[in-house]
Amino acid sequence: MEKLKDLIARVLGVDKKEINDDSSPDTIASWDSFNGLMLVSEVERNFNIKFSMDAVMNINSYKAIKNALKKQGIKKGID
Repeated sequence: MEKLKDLIARVLGVDKKEINDDSSPDTIASWDSFNGLMLVSEVERNFNIKFSMDAVMNINSYKAIKNALKKQGIKKGID
């Protein structure tokens, strides 16, 4: 299950095949500050969690999102 990749692809308007651990605002043009906040909001909503402000500030790549979810105890749907 690739729930996280599907979500990122939808929010950022990219093909999920383009998303990998190196994906970030530097590699995806549509990943600007607004879409970054939308992405955090959608991840929280879809995985039924709430990130701390520190976590939100450190979510700057696909890999960082996966790590933040793992810290919340989420394992399913993030790879």
